[in-house]
Amino acid sequence: MPATSKAQQRAAGAALAAKRGEIDKSDLQGASKEMYETMTEDELEDLAATSHDDLPEKKEDD
Repeated sequence: MPATSKAQQRAAGAALAAKRGEIDKSDLQGASKEMYETMTEDELEDLAATSHDDLPEKKEDD
């Protein structure tokens, strides 16, 4: 499942870093904290690995 925005990709990267113990989970906030609590490391890897070259900064509302 690829990320739909640069913000989502960055949040997944932060949550992944916390899952791996690279940063303290208390440093997380907002979406990255929720992702940390609800997603597996594999799911976070998929989102964080998305190339953000063609992604919008934030997902537009439909």
